[in-house]
Amino acid sequence: MATANNFGFRMFGGGKDNPENDVRARFWQTAKRAARQVPFMDEVVASYYCALDRRTPLRAKGTLLAALAYFILPADTIPDFILGLGFTDDIAVLTAAIAAVKAHITPAHRLAARKALAELD
Repeated sequence: MATANNFGFRMFGGGKDNPENDVRARFWQTAKRAARQVPFMDEVVASYYCALDRRTPLRAKGTLLAALAYFILPADTIPDFILGLGFTDDIAVLTAAIAAVKAHITPAHRLAARKALAELD
């Protein structure tokens, strides 16, 4: 599986109580389930790499980690298991977060996302 470290992103954080660890642990299993339902999955994965990149400003990182955490939570406004509707609230949250920090999502993040998504297929 493609990881942020494989693409040379300098990682931040560590430790067990870091919210980044929760996002990392659950992101790929949720991404696999959502890949066919989220039309801009490439941007979602690019935002994942952006959030884990040490060079991303803290405010952008926080915005993305909060949106990605909402994406991976099994219980949210509309439960993800409801076919056809489950990811609609997640899409809204992700769209807003990505739009807010789009300037910080680099071509390197997008390249890493394309490679990682190719591995999922």
